Amino acid sequence: MFIDHAKIRVEAGSGGDGCVSFRREKFITKGGPDGGDGGHGGNVIIIGKGNMNTLINYRHIQTIKADDGIYGDGGNRTGKSGKNEYVFVPVGTEVYEITDEGRVKIADITEIGQEIVIAKGGRGGKGNSNFATATHRAPRKATPGRPGEQKSLELVLKLMADVGLVGFPNAGKSTLLSAVSAARPKIADYEFTTLEPSLGVISVSEYESFVMADIPGIIEGAHMGKGLGIQFLQHIQRTKVLLFLLDINSPDPLHDYQILKNELHSYDDYLDKKPHLIVMSKIDTIPEEDLEGKLVELRDAFAEQMHEEIIAISSVASKNLMQLKQKLFALIT
Repeated sequence: MFIDHAKIRVEAGSGGDGCVSFRREKFITKGGPDGGDGGHGGNVIIIGKGNMNTLINYRHIQTIKADDGIYGDGGNRTGKSGKNEYVFVPVGTEVYEITDEGRVKIADITEIGQEIVIAKGGRGGKGNSNFATATHRAPRKATPGRPGEQKSLELVLKLMADVGLVGFPNAGKSTLLSAVSAARPKIADYEFTTLEPSLGVISVSEYESFVMADIPGIIEGAHMGKGLGIQFLQHIQRTKVLLFLLDINSPDPLHDYQILKNELHSYDDYLDKKPHLIVMSKIDTIPEEDLEGKLVELRDAFAEQMHEEIIAISSVASKNLMQLKQKLFALIT
């Protein structure tokens, strides 16, 4: 199951208390202070993990806690520090701290193996050996360990992909992804077949490839939560290039494109400024004798009104797919 949001509470370990102790050995009647320090509390560390693409592991976990430090002991023995606790997340996960004042981003995991301390363990207390002076040789003072940080967090996964597929439901996005990659998203002839993003690796040549994400269909008003709403718009934010897929059978593909651009801009005013391609899909459904005239009409309309070019493809008939892959790769690199 694909889960891209999770809320957890993290608690770093508290430091161990310092020790009050005095040296007690045979023939030494007044040994000095030898109380050891307490160990430090363990940290909570978030780390990016490969081969992980969902936050489902944290769907039912409420609290993640690191170990406390152990108290100090006599003989100047320092207590053992608490064990760190690791939170493994997919690459592309943003971490937000939730406070009474609002929501603040504190980490962004963009690489495999990247580690960030999100809750710091408390320092261990000082033993009484730290407080001996020339005039006060037998201090009975030690300090307690400090508490570890505690935070309420929201984890938000935004897929890391080179190309984001954008289009209305049933525009043919899943069919295209399955035609150009080994991905096998669910495909059917009704809206919202795709209920979660799918990723596919697209090979351009033996040593050249890129990752494409099929984002569930956007409808007018998506940025306000209509349809699948903002649930999946966030996954477009990290992509380098957008591929607008428009159904050539639509009554007005130009209007469809304007709606999609507006939805992206309303969600994030940078999204509609990303490098992009506009693709007319399903050209195999237009009779051969009518296709060229329709494409000329559409190319003229996009050039005159939007100053944009279009590419025409058929995923089912594998028409112009190599041209599309090469153009996308050129934009990415």
